[in-house]
Amino acid sequence: MITSFEDLKQVLEMPQETEVIEFKEARTDFDKTKLLNYCIAIANERGGSLVLGVSDKLPRQIVGTVAHPNVSKIREKIHIVLKMVVDIVELDCDGKRVLIFNIPSRPIGTPLEYQGRYLMRVGEQLVSMTPDRLKDIIDEGKESFLDQIAVNGLSGSEVLELLDTQSYFDLLDKKYPSERIHDLDYFEKDGLLIKEGSTYSITNLGALLFAKDLNQFGDLIFKAPRVIFYDGPGKLKTLSDLRGQMGYASGFSSLFKYVVDKLPSNEVLKGHLRETVLMYPEIAIRELMANALIHQDFNVNGRSLRIEVYSDRIEISNPGEPTISTDRFIDNDQARNIKLANLMRRFRICEQKGSGIDNVVFNAELYQLPAPEFRVKDGCTQAVLFAHKDFLEMDREEKIRAVYQHCCLLYVMNKKMTNETVRERFKLTPKQTSLVSRLIQDVTKEGRIRLEDTTKESKRYAKYVPFWA
Repeated sequence: MITSFEDLKQVLEMPQETEVIEFKEARTDFDKTKLLNYCIAIANERGGSLVLGVSDKLPRQIVGTVAHPNVSKIREKIHIVLKMVVDIVELDCDGKRVLIFNIPSRPIGTPLEYQGRYLMRVGEQLVSMTPDRLKDIIDEGKESFLDQIAVNGLSGSEVLELLDTQSYFDLLDKKYPSERIHDLDYFEKDGLLIKEGSTYSITNLGALLFAKDLNQFGDLIFKAPRVIFYDGPGKLKTLSDLRGQMGYASGFSSLFKYVVDKLPSNEVLKGHLRETVLMYPEIAIRELMANALIHQDFNVNGRSLRIEVYSDRIEISNPGEPTISTDRFIDNDQARNIKLANLMRRFRICEQKGSGIDNVVFNAELYQLPAPEFRVKDGCTQAVLFAHKDFLEMDREEKIRAVYQHCCLLYVMNKKMTNETVRERFKLTPKQTSLVSRLIQDVTKEGRIRLEDTTKESKRYAKYVPFWA
């Protein structure tokens, strides 16, 4: 909640807008219907602040606003229409008025609607919630899959036999307790265990993260990741098929090493020495594996995370459709399983919020690979890394996808795409400027990117931003 100039100064320095803060210039006006829609969307995201009179592009500037001069009147309007009490704060910042709407959270398990639309934010846009997101909210009051009990009635020593507690402290760089039984206190605090009198219950979250052997936890073994290597670009011949048995956290390094060690590599000459370089960037594989574990839908039965390696690509699939459009993976990150995501980030298994897919795209460009593809297929979310292709070998869709992702990546880094940056992305020469111009025109016609400034006639030095910017 922003209630003072000091609060405002702190949020102005944030690198990007978050689920809880939205900035709008609104120098002269801010439409009432749009205001009501933002109140609904922010409340649906568990509350936050809408700030008028501040630019939403970095570096943010206080520009002032004269919108909604009668604060009491607009507060009453919101209350009558939305049945919501919004705290509205007016700040005088060196003679410039800033208007802040501190919006409360919706009730647990209850999505809010206005004019028949259940709204959420995707970047700077307001969109209708996906069926999966609505279901997640409605199910909030119910016990989640990760909070359910995997095994109960255990003694402390029996818990230690089933869970790899040592890896918990290793991942956090913490000293192991002098008495082993005390490590269960940490597990209980993080929701991995529940203590009932003198006995313990292991939650699904605890088992999935730290099981020594998921076969000891019944059907949870079917939530373990599966790694399949194929001979060639299709499924006709399988080289190996392995299902993991350890927990996601305690076994992640071993799983990752197993995948990376079996990947094809090339020898390149650097200076006077030859180095072995993987066909795919390790950081991209690691992030996509961690993302798939975090974002899977545990309520989907009969499917588990799959890492499928072909001669020309890697496909990483997780059960469940994404809660946001695949076009917005670069600038958004809405975890389906918040407890799991927070723990995996604490264990440094995946990147901090909002930077994972950025790293995947950045490293695909660095390795001169085709742009990764994110798609929804047969009720699963799939990420695909492709082996190297020269620019002229890529088909039209691959080129369009690469330009769009390049534009998104630069935008979240507070930069803009130009003809020159696209040439650098594909390692093309200045003589190929016209070729790149035609490609940019194709991507613009597809509606994936747009000109930042439409008043300039020259396209040679034009700057482009994603369609949603």
